Amino acid sequence: MMSWFHRKKAPAYDAEKLQPAVRRSYCNREMSLGFIDKETGKFREYCGASTQRELEDFCRKYGLRPEDLKTIY
Repeated sequence: MMSWFHRKKAPAYDAEKLQPAVRRSYCNREMSLGFIDKETGKFREYCGASTQRELEDFCRKYGLRPEDLKTIY
């Protein structure tokens, strides 16, 4: 039986090519979690986070510490 709902597959994290980052909004405290491509400098969003717990879950999933995330505005 085929599932109607598909989870968004997590991107493979390669520390040599990608830098983990959080993009924050000045206005409404929204956070977008993702990775910056070190070659192109482009930010690729993986998921949104509205709480500190969601940020911690993202870090745990990829074996990161919150201090490892580069913050961009």
